[in-house]
Amino acid sequence: MSKAKRLNEMIMMVNRKKRFTVRELSEEFGVSKRTILRDLQELSEMGVPLYSEVGPHGGYQVLHERILPPIAFTEDEVVSIFFAIRGLRNYVSLPFHSEYESIERKFYLNLSGDMRETIDKMADRVDFVTVFQRQDLPNLKQLLEASIEQKVIVIEYENTNKKSKRSIQPIGIYAKNGHWYCPAYCFLSKDYRVFRCDRIRSVMFDEERNPLNLKEYTLKNRFELQKKPLESLTLHVELTTAGLEKYQLEIWPNLVLHKRNDGSGFITGKMTEQDIPFYSNVFISLGKNASVESPVELIEYIKSVLMELLDHYVEHLDM
Repeated sequence: MSKAKRLNEMIMMVNRKKRFTVRELSEEFGVSKRTILRDLQELSEMGVPLYSEVGPHGGYQVLHERILPPIAFTEDEVVSIFFAIRGLRNYVSLPFHSEYESIERKFYLNLSGDMRETIDKMADRVDFVTVFQRQDLPNLKQLLEASIEQKVIVIEYENTNKKSKRSIQPIGIYAKNGHWYCPAYCFLSKDYRVFRCDRIRSVMFDEERNPLNLKEYTLKNRFELQKKPLESLTLHVELTTAGLEKYQLEIWPNLVLHKRNDGSGFITGKMTEQDIPFYSNVFISLGKNASVESPVELIEYIKSVLMELLDHYVEHLDM
């Protein structure tokens, strides 16, 4: 085995193992311990963050971030990755935000001159227009880590000028329309809840409460965690062609969008009474392009909101 191939395979091996010894590497690659020590020194100079411990139980380990071996990409793949990273720029806060900047910088600086020229030309011709996320959210990384490691955290949550402290077990985080959301099991309400990340003022790990086994729940099937049945109210909303096009920008996973051949469509699904204020805002925003057929509770709520809005402007005009 050539030295280059051995070093490449050694990088992959140490990334897989939490700890390793010189003897293990020597037996694995069939070379002397002295050769392995020289190889480890070379890996360290290449940027692999190795840490050594002496003694009978000593050995080596990779610190913090692990280093992946070089990967070959085609020109189209390079351009795709570069612009995918740039597409995240409208989010002020991202998990591992500094790492995204580092990736983009390394990608760009290590490209050939003609590839950089291609990307520079495309930069003014290709864009991903998304809602700008303005808040600085320092807790995103902690929320993501808690969801991955199945940990319970205590959050201070502020909603409509009311603050509360509660223990939650996050399922993950996702971004939608310029906001970050954290679906989680809430130990206070003993049910599934979704929290706006910009309203989470502080995060700390709850060392006293035992976590639940939520490994089977992900962002894809998170609604299955909800104990209160979604079948309490049946939703049916008719959409014009314009309404269908607008709603496709706001599709919600527990609702089903049906399209007709003429371009119009309708929405069906299940909801609870707690969802009424939220969905009233969604369908009011569509104006005449959406007509709620059921449930009656949602129709009456929308009427009351519109009457309050009308009264507001009548009073304003009379002043």
